Amino acid sequence: MVNSTQLVNGEAMPKGGRKYLMQGRRHFIGGSDARIIMGRDEKALAGLWKEKRGETAPVDLSHELIVQLGLVTEDLNRRWYEVSSGNRVAQVQHHVVHRTFPWMAATLDGVVKETGAVFEAKFMLPWSFSEEAAAEKHMAQLQHNMLVVGTKKSVLSIINGGGKWVELSIEADPIYQTILIAAEKAFWRAVKTGEAPALFDCEPPKPRIGAVRVVDMNASNSWAEFAGLFRDTQAAHTDHERAKSELKGLMPQDAKEAMGHGIRAKRSKSGAISFDLVEREGAHASVQ
Repeated sequence: MVNSTQLVNGEAMPKGGRKYLMQGRRHFIGGSDARIIMGRDEKALAGLWKEKRGETAPVDLSHELIVQLGLVTEDLNRRWYEVSSGNRVAQVQHHVVHRTFPWMAATLDGVVKETGAVFEAKFMLPWSFSEEAAAEKHMAQLQHNMLVVGTKKSVLSIINGGGKWVELSIEADPIYQTILIAAEKAFWRAVKTGEAPALFDCEPPKPRIGAVRVVDMNASNSWAEFAGLFRDTQAAHTDHERAKSELKGLMPQDAKEAMGHGIRAKRSKSGAISFDLVEREGAHASVQ
């Protein structure tokens, strides 16, 4: 059960804490900020810099439908993850500050009790959806939050607009996190000095997605084409492999090469035998 108050820099955060934190966001770098800082959108970076300096108001997302869908499905997302995984999520909307860098913080969707993994709930549209793209999109936020919490694991729980739910496990990447800290330090220094920030443009690490799904490929024409080819050639492939094995056994142990009936066998220095096709005429030619 989540307490009605949470600590924010040592002070109690009342109910309605999300609004409270939005008003104080300019005093720290959060997970969603990390995505902009590590991204490639110079305009977005300049906007974030002005917001942190108090020169502009935070972007009003109350009329952004996708953002609001993410907010209203967050509780459902968490409950669906708990039912599906058997794990429990605690510290919902808990604000955590990095123990070394006070400007580095995170407002968590939760922490998985059983594993200590950072829990992140997202709503994404089904068009062109892929697990790899989803992990890459939210990589900076996940790596940032893992640093703040002090854990090496995170869970990305996604409700897809097509009516599907996906769970991805993302581990901490020390190299990327080192670059992330450097980028955030440089950005925060720019906030304090007034110097315009520069993009780091760092490629996020490729996520290692666990194979957990059973996929129906009957709708894929390419799959149908190559599945037919696989079926048609399977018997020939079996015969081919058996022929290679028998030919290797027939080749004399002291032979460097052996030829006959359109086949040449070669023995390498390591003893491995390879085969290639030769012209029939060449096969019957005398060897000098």
